[in-house]
Amino acid sequence: MLLDRTFDVSTHTLTPAQVPSETLREIEQFLYREARLLDERRFWEWDQLFTDAGMYWVPHLHGQADPFEHISLFWENRMLRAVRIRRVENTRNWSQQPPTRTAHLVGNVMVEGLDSQGLLVVSATFQVSEWRLEQRQLAGRYTYKLASQDSGGWKIQLKRVDLINCNDVFANLEVFV
Repeated sequence: MLLDRTFDVSTHTLTPAQVPSETLREIEQFLYREARLLDERRFWEWDQLFTDAGMYWVPHLHGQADPFEHISLFWENRMLRAVRIRRVENTRNWSQQPPTRTAHLVGNVMVEGLDSQGLLVVSATFQVSEWRLEQRQLAGRYTYKLASQDSGGWKIQLKRVDLINCNDVFANLEVFV
């Protein structure tokens, strides 16, 4: 999956989509729940919000078209997310002594449209306050491709995190943004 160039990361060529206000509210609550899981360090539960093929992507360039032609800060499938979760949660991990703490603020949730596979593309702005020995601020835009579930609810096919300072020099980004 990591090298699968057919994985559709495009979020620009979309079919307009109108969703009922109750559906928009469900989507907002889904995104807020995701943020809470990250803030509470419930990473395994957070990982279950993704489809089996779901990808987590943090581009290194503004407007980066894909993760294949240029390096990314993160391009992770379920296996790589699991590796990072195990590392972050390992009690012997010196870089998590003390553990990183975060507070996510998510807003400006907007339905952008439907992609060519019929996935709902949703964007939101975010700010993350992160603390581990010192505090830093991260901000940017999330873009999600969400798959509707037969049993109700949503799963993440793609989470793209566009940091406003994506091409900056970073200290370790240990936890998920």
